[in-house]
Amino acid sequence: MPVGLPEPEFIDNPENRCPVILLLDTSGSMYGDPITELNQGVKIFKASVMEDELAALRVEVAVITFDSEVKVVQDFIAVEQFTPEKLTASGGTSIGQAIEKALNLLEERKETYRNNDIQYYRPWIFLITDGAPTDTWQEAAIRLRKAEANGKLLFFTVGVQGADMETLSEIAPVERSPKQLKGLDFQSLFKWLSASVKQVSAGKIGDKRPLPPTSGWEKIIS
Repeated sequence: MPVGLPEPEFIDNPENRCPVILLLDTSGSMYGDPITELNQGVKIFKASVMEDELAALRVEVAVITFDSEVKVVQDFIAVEQFTPEKLTASGGTSIGQAIEKALNLLEERKETYRNNDIQYYRPWIFLITDGAPTDTWQEAAIRLRKAEANGKLLFFTVGVQGADMETLSEIAPVERSPKQLKGLDFQSLFKWLSASVKQVSAGKIGDKRPLPPTSGWEKIIS
């Protein structure tokens, strides 16, 4: 390809991009109903974003799973081309490695945007877990919080029943504490996520738009 020629995906669709990384726990404790509901939630996310013509052009999704290994099961792709892979559960909970992988993948994608003169919204990393890290996570958390503080991304943390919320609080940015999922209501969670990114992608880059309330899926701890 000649130097300076945009890549085909950006020729076909030169719209601004709203990158979203789904960072999903597929450890053994997610076996059964949790992984089933998570798979359904990811499908609902795609379907809901596709209902908005502009968001369908702008929102890109990548999926990283973590158990004893960390895998990029889907590199960044337009929502309309995204086919959710059926996730299975086994092994440990490598949250630290997963965060590092997500941050690296995001930097690579932003470099691609810059090389193709594509503008992008503040990226999202959306972590869902029902456990506690089984690897070292402290350095990843420092890197993550620094990136958020510098306006490079938005990091959201959702704990499913059984999650170590105390440790997740040490990982998440101070200004955005982890939320706890109400039961296994992944469907409401992913509907909220899709509504949020549709709202963001409809505005101008740099706009700060209020997100929908989390009351539909968040468990309130008394």
